[in-house]
Amino acid sequence: MIKNLQDTTTLHNGVKMPWFGLGVFKVEEGQELVQAVKNAIKHGYRSVDTAAIYGNETGVGKGILEGIKEAGISRDDLFITSKVWNDDLGYDSTLKAFETSLDKLGLEYLDLYLIHWPVEGKYKEAWRALETLYKAGKVKAIGVSNFQIHHLEDLLKDAEIKPMVNQVELHPRLTQKELLSYCLENDIQLEAWSPLMQGQLLDLPELKVIAEKYNKSIAQIILRWDLQNGIVVIPKSTKEHRIIENANVFDFTLSNEDMKAIDALNQNHRVGPDPDNFDF
Repeated sequence: MIKNLQDTTTLHNGVKMPWFGLGVFKVEEGQELVQAVKNAIKHGYRSVDTAAIYGNETGVGKGILEGIKEAGISRDDLFITSKVWNDDLGYDSTLKAFETSLDKLGLEYLDLYLIHWPVEGKYKEAWRALETLYKAGKVKAIGVSNFQIHHLEDLLKDAEIKPMVNQVELHPRLTQKELLSYCLENDIQLEAWSPLMQGQLLDLPELKVIAEKYNKSIAQIILRWDLQNGIVVIPKSTKEHRIIENANVFDFTLSNEDMKAIDALNQNHRVGPDPDNFDF
């Protein structure tokens, strides 16, 4: 049972990853970003997720360092994730991209480094680079993002180390049940990006009914549903009250009936690109 914001899931290599974190997709460099990261840390978040392509690693790093100081915690208390972008997929280029991210973040190591998209013909070499970084102790866990089952199977044919995490688009309109089962069976932790479908689910009547029943917001209901499904979540917000509200999901449990009602909202509908058909 997940009881608070610092609760963790144990990855297959023994590393502990918080179930709940802050996402910063589409948050531009600047004081708002720095403050959002600081606020999240102040209010008990211990995980922050960024990526090279977001162009905001410098601000995230600043927020982390200031947040650590103000909260009186150590770097080791935090779990920081970044991702290598498609243009840099390749053995040497991925190693170099990692150093660039580390440098921008102002950190000595990352907790999790992911391949952002499964670019055909490129992700295996990039994975080899991630294995090298992992063995060198520069990153505590390695994984992938937006990988479907067939991508994972293909990667596992040659991988020395199995991915610890797969971060994918996942929300009540795209429940990814098959992928979730596959990841559970293979001891790969599934993580949801865009858990609130970029805000598109926040006035869905079916969810409104459930939210009223528990006296919670629709966002809180969705995030709780993720956690009860064993899925790590990283909702994005820059507003302090929303950062607090999003994380206020540890004082109630959804019934099996309500869990099934939310599962039933699935339409296999994506708001982001299709991992089998993207051209970037």
